[in-house]
Amino acid sequence: MQPSEIQRALAAAMSIASALGLPVDDVIVLHDSNKLTARLLPCDIVARVAPVAHQVAQFEIGLARRLAETQSPVAALDPRAEPRVYERDGFVVTLWTYYKPVAPREVSPAGYANALERLHAGMRQLDVRTPHFTDRVEEAQRLVESSNLTPDLADADRELLITTLRSRRRAIGDRGGAEQLLHGEPHPGNVLSTKSGLLFIDFETCCRGPVEFDLAHVPEDVSERYAAADEDLLIECRGLVLAMVAAWRWDPGDQFPDRQRAARALLSALRPGPPWPPLDVVMRRPDGSLPSPATKRPAMRATHRRDRPREPSWVCNPDRGGA
Repeated sequence: MQPSEIQRALAAAMSIASALGLPVDDVIVLHDSNKLTARLLPCDIVARVAPVAHQVAQFEIGLARRLAETQSPVAALDPRAEPRVYERDGFVVTLWTYYKPVAPREVSPAGYANALERLHAGMRQLDVRTPHFTDRVEEAQRLVESSNLTPDLADADRELLITTLRSRRRAIGDRGGAEQLLHGEPHPGNVLSTKSGLLFIDFETCCRGPVEFDLAHVPEDVSERYAAADEDLLIECRGLVLAMVAAWRWDPGDQFPDRQRAARALLSALRPGPPWPPLDVVMRRPDGSLPSPATKRPAMRATHRRDRPREPSWVCNPDRGGA
């Protein structure tokens, strides 16, 4: 979200919560990407805020409720508020349950893989109209095929991304594998570690495709524990996802932390060709850490008290979508 919109977005969320009788005198920004995620206090509710013109909030609410009915591991809407999209001052706001984070050492790869299998099983029960994963590939292609949209991308690197996106998309399609409803970006940045287990969030990138497309977003020790994954198809999907994420990083408007380093690392991973490494390995900094998903912003306070430190989080968001 643009810096000029941050304070207005927070004010809209606080105003809506207050109008519902939920006490709010403090707010902490948890995540800032294409939409804003904030924890409202003392009512302890999570508000997700997006500009009216750039959001799929109604779709996310409907899908989350239907997935919850299938016992899928998804974050829940807050029961104190009517489950709908609220609108104020040019923003749409949805209100979700806040889950106290659990230390990352308590998250096992097997548990992550099991949670994703359960999510996919729940998704197979739903008949939902969504884009195909190739529609998202086309978005990335439009970026890299235009020097106006990605002016800093060198000619040789542009050709690498164009070729990879086209060839991997074709190779995946030619395999003719089974397709289903997918999360779209089930990387660790879109997973909450809670006392109740792992819960998935952020369904704005939902699409149809092979489950290996989702698996290309998770760490290798997770994907190798996912039952019945097609390893050859997963390799093709990894190459495709690396190229897609590289396209997002070369967008000058991208607000991903350490964007330029990540953009160069993604190109370096693609150049040798298959087999391509997992996304989390490529995104890892030289010191072994992963970029934080949240851009640090000053929290807006009704009482103008000294800002609290931003909450720690174990998640990382290597893709474009927000948490």
